[in-house]
Amino acid sequence: MSVLRVATRGSALARWQAERIATLLGGDAELVVVSTTGDQRPDTPIHAIGGTGVFVKEVQQAVLDGRADIAVHSAKDLPSEPSPGLVIAAVPERADPRDALVGSTLDDLPTGAIVATGSVRRRAQLAALRPDLGFAELRGNMQTRLDKAPGFDAIVVASAALDRLGLEDRIAERLSLTKMLPQIAQGALAVECRDDDDATRATLAAVDAVDVHRAVDAERAFLAELGGGCDQPVGALAGTTPDGQVEIAGLIASLDGRIVVRESARDADAATAGRTLAEAMAYAADLT
Repeated sequence: MSVLRVATRGSALARWQAERIATLLGGDAELVVVSTTGDQRPDTPIHAIGGTGVFVKEVQQAVLDGRADIAVHSAKDLPSEPSPGLVIAAVPERADPRDALVGSTLDDLPTGAIVATGSVRRRAQLAALRPDLGFAELRGNMQTRLDKAPGFDAIVVASAALDRLGLEDRIAERLSLTKMLPQIAQGALAVECRDDDDATRATLAAVDAVDVHRAVDAERAFLAELGGGCDQPVGALAGTTPDGQVEIAGLIASLDGRIVVRESARDADAATAGRTLAEAMAYAADLT
């Protein structure tokens, strides 16, 4: 394959990710820039325009239509159910999965501070830590969010996004995993191709990080079993144990953060670990 056509969103972060995949593959690439529903409605809360998938559907369609060979996504943006005709052929790497505060550390936020984030998961966990906090909506690409930051006491974004854009100096605090579990697959990249494109699948297999892929599979299975999306305060993080099993920690919270349930599970099979955890926590969904 001489020139790989890579479908991507047009933001600086999305382009960085697409170019990163091209670099890992070691070949020439042509970016096929696609505008998604989420990009077209930057001031509307994600849950109001369809929830999970609003940043990927049009990018995926470019591959299905034959306009691109692969699609590069932030893995957290993918719906938990597989997309017909496509396969996640590679999960090459994962950056810092933690959430980050910009503008202030958590301890330095004054009583009644306003924290901006469009994520119900982040709001619920912050509310559990600091019931006095108020919240405001925050949408847009990373630069837009940073530009809006002075209007609030703090904003919450993904550490990985700032790291990849060389903006890590804007981070006031990386929230520990004991304080806040991340979104499913946060910090990971996912590369899709057509499920019948054997040549491209073989090419992508060379850059697949097996342990990272297994962790993401476990997290996605957890979310799929719960039947949740970004309108539900759910978080998870998985990793591989020294004996080769996949261990996953998960969280379900009420919107106000008054109920936060955490549990963990492990299994040699990644998807089984995720489903087992979801089944063990299913009762918590009734509490939220």
